[in-house]
Order: sequence, then C-alpha cells, then structure tokens
Amino acid sequence: MELLYGPIRDYAWGSRSAIARLQGRPVPSDGPEAELWLGAHPGAPAMVDRDGHRVSLTDLLLAEPDHWLGERVVGRFGTRLPFLLKVLAADAPLSLQAHPDAEQARAGHAADADRPDGQRNYVDPYHKPELLVALSPMEALCGFRDPVESAEALTRFGVPGLEPVLAALRTGPAGLRDAVRLLLTWPADERDALVAAVVAAPVAGPEGDLARELAAAYPGDPGVLVAMLLNRVRLAPGEAIWMPAGNLHAYLRGTGVEIMAASDNVLRGGLTPKRVDVDELLRVLRFEVLRDPVVPPLEVAPGVVAWPVPVEDFALHRVTVGAALPEVTLPVPGPRVVLCCSGEVSVDDGGGAVTLGSGRAAVGTAAAGPLRVAGTGEAYVASCGLR
Repeated sequence: MELLYGPIRDYAWGSRSAIARLQGRPVPSDGPEAELWLGAHPGAPAMVDRDGHRVSLTDLLLAEPDHWLGERVVGRFGTRLPFLLKVLAADAPLSLQAHPDAEQARAGHAADADRPDGQRNYVDPYHKPELLVALSPMEALCGFRDPVESAEALTRFGVPGLEPVLAALRTGPAGLRDAVRLLLTWPADERDALVAAVVAAPVAGPEGDLARELAAAYPGDPGVLVAMLLNRVRLAPGEAIWMPAGNLHAYLRGTGVEIMAASDNVLRGGLTPKRVDVDELLRVLRFEVLRDPVVPPLEVAPGVVAWPVPVEDFALHRVTVGAALPEVTLPVPGPRVVLCCSGEVSVDDGGGAVTLGSGRAAVGTAAAGPLRVAGTGEAYVASCGLR
C-alpha cells in the first residue's frame, strides 16, 4: 500500500468544517471544501509519492496498467481506474441532477464531439451510477415519490397557476414526465412570481420548509417545485442511498463517503447557476416511483459491512477494528483505495504497510494480496465490483 493524496474541490456549496475536521486541520477552513477526490479521474487525480516528488495516480496507471489494474480490469474497463471515491461535505443544496446510463453516455459523448466545451452535456463516454454512505446525519432528495402524494402536497399551497401540473400528477406515474416538463419549461418571465407565490403560502411542515429553504438559495428557480416531487431522505450514519442512471436527486446537507463510476457526466435540472438542458434531462430521466431509496448496511463478515449494488465498476466495504476485533482481512481484488474515517489503522496488502489517521488514504495495486486492516478505527475500502 502507498499513501494517496487527494485534491479538495472548493465548490461554493461545500462545508468549511467537515473535511477539515475529518483530517484534523484547523476549523474553519479558508474557504468552502466540498469534495475530497480519491481516484484517478483526469479532472482531479490523486497523487502518490515518487522519488521525492508527487506524481498523479492517472500517470502511474497509464505507465503500468497490468500492475496497477490487473488484466481483468484492463480487459473490462481499459487503462483507467473505473471508480472514484470521494468525501462529500454539503452546507448548502446541490443542483437537481441525473446521470446517463452507459449507452446514453457513449452516444451523447459522440454527439457532443464538435460542440464547444460550454455547450457539452457529456464530457466523457461513461455512465455514473453513485452510492453515498452517510458519515453524519444527512439529508437528500432521491428519486420520484408517488405523484399522487406530490399533487396533494402541492395543492396545499393554493397556487392556481399550478393546476396543469397538479392535473398531470393526479394521473399517477404516467403523468410524471408532463409534470416535470411543465415546471422546467415554465415561461421565464413568470417563474419569479410562481416561486414567490409558493413561498408566500402559509404551509407548514416538510414541504413548506423545503420550498422556503430552496427558494432562499435559488429564487425564481422552478427546480424548487420539482424538488417537491422527490423523496426527502434523512440518512443516519451508515445508511446509504443508491442512485442509478436516470435517478433525479440532490444532496441538501451533511457529510458522506461517495463512490461512483469514474465519470463527470451530469445533467442538471435546476437549483444551479450552471447550464441546464431540459430536453436532454427529460430524455435520460426515469419517470418511475422510487419507493425506498435507503440502502442499509449489510454485514458480510465480522467487522465488515457492504452496500451491494448492481454494477461492476465499484464495490464499497467499511471495516471496523478495535479491542474486540483488532485485525480484519478483506479478500477484495485490487486495485483498492482505502480511506480512514476515524481512529488510526494500519493497512497492508503484502507489498508494505502504511498507517492512516482520520481523513488519510492509501492505494494498492491489483498485483498485491489480500488487504489486512488492523488498529483501532474505521476505514472505507473501495474496489472494483467485478466478481
């Protein structure tokens, strides 16, 4: 194993305390710290020490793909690490967004080839399913709830202009597409008044609170209303949400460990100053009800839990060691990225041990052996999901 140094992305919605506190740095940080990236994505690759200086993990993989990735991973995914591990820390709501499936990503990237950078929807040809595990209590919007329930909630605001949206929702799942399309294509010169009327309505409870919270950050954005069509999820530490292709979602606040296929394809629907392509978003969205988006941890061995997902790009395990269980051996295949989230752990794959404190990470190659985790603490292990 080798120490891995991940860059921190300073998006405006990030926390000035969560990642700094995780890593034992002074709080507050100098600016917002939204995401710690631990992988080989070309947008922000992590670094490894070599001969007195640091080189990107991306360059190491390209130089020795079979050593780092192994023949099976190279054969399936090419000379790239197929997953990206992150720590996400949100102090403000993120954009409403969805990600394409693999076929949509390939076709979209090819279609975007001749477009200027600012007009591209697809920056790479890969899908981006995601799993997020809460480190702190976390709130998110994830997947469409029953549209009839959404209609009942929006009716309480008493805004006459919403009647076409309510009529679509009352037809059930078949009307979801029309309801979302109506909201996202609402005439630009009428949006401020519509959102203001919703916010001004004396509606108590979760829907009223959510509308006021989102409108305060994004006044006049129809995404404020689209958000109320989604499940509002409150995660306890250790619980997760799984976001497959076409799932409309947004994080509201909290800190979590996120693992995803290594892509940066994001189609936004609102709650953002960034580019929104309504037609393309509607094309990739899955207009189906997501009854229960929460994924509980599954114990797979003493001291080890996982959150199984139906993709080959990644798998995630959490290992807990301490006085009752001082050492765990995890036989997941390489390559692997290990992140310590509390305490202090030693990680060894037969190629050398490294000690990780909270917020520190390590990377191991496919050529190494089973992963041994020892000490007192908690670590997340990211690997490929190939069986």
